[in-house]
Amino acid sequence: MIAVAAADDAVSADDLALAGVAVAAMHDELKVYPKPGLVSPVDSGAHDDMDFDLMRRSADSLLRPFACLAAAGRQACSFEGSLAPLGVDAEQQMLRATGGINTHRGAIFCMGLIVASIARTRCTAMPVSPAAIQAALMREWGNALEAHALRGDAASSHGALVRQTTGAGGARSEAARGFPGIFQVGVPAYRQAVASGLDANAASVHTLFALMEAVDDTTVLYRGGVDAGLFVRRSAAEFLAAGGRSREDWFERAERLHRVFVARNLSPGGCADLLAATLLVLRCSDRDPSPATQY
Repeated sequence: MIAVAAADDAVSADDLALAGVAVAAMHDELKVYPKPGLVSPVDSGAHDDMDFDLMRRSADSLLRPFACLAAAGRQACSFEGSLAPLGVDAEQQMLRATGGINTHRGAIFCMGLIVASIARTRCTAMPVSPAAIQAALMREWGNALEAHALRGDAASSHGALVRQTTGAGGARSEAARGFPGIFQVGVPAYRQAVASGLDANAASVHTLFALMEAVDDTTVLYRGGVDAGLFVRRSAAEFLAAGGRSREDWFERAERLHRVFVARNLSPGGCADLLAATLLVLRCSDRDPSPATQY
């Protein structure tokens, strides 16, 4: 088992490189525009306590914590004994970098587990693919994540409040099911977009809308309840059904929806985390071309 205090000593150059890819994926998600209600280089979306530069600093602060999670994943350390404490340590690093603002708590949970799963997959003889990464996650930590989901969040957390008021399981439930948002929605959506000739920004916007249609986003539900959740899913479904990124005016339509989300104080931050994790999975998969990083 890797204890938090000793984790730094176990980090290899490969672990650091993987952590760098994870941080780069978070930067790439940040650069995407238009993203309804979310922080981008253009504006702060529906957030009055965050901006693009703060989010970048927050992501950068996670390089070493992600490397420690990669080391723990590579050695198949336990969730409760290693991954969860390392995640708490990553949150503390983030809060120090942001002056106490919770920019990436959900991303740490999601991306940290994916980093650990990629590191573990690389120790096997099979090719590194989305299916292999998901299989490693469930094989090594599936039972622990299921138990973690059943225990629920702290009573005062956003996740607990959302579960009490809406019944939505949130990130813990998503993890216990092997992150279907990433592997069954995000990965195929991004692949489809790239295959149709879209650039990285348009492919990421398309993937985000696919996630918004499919996922009950805890951030949205916390801010606006069930009605807000239905509005987000319906808005994304209508955007995609009307042609999505295949229409010449897709950018303007997405930008108008962005302004509507800001006016309603809605931000699908959970879907943004899943988009960043999707980019990470694809970038680390042997048979996928690396998604472009220029927007």
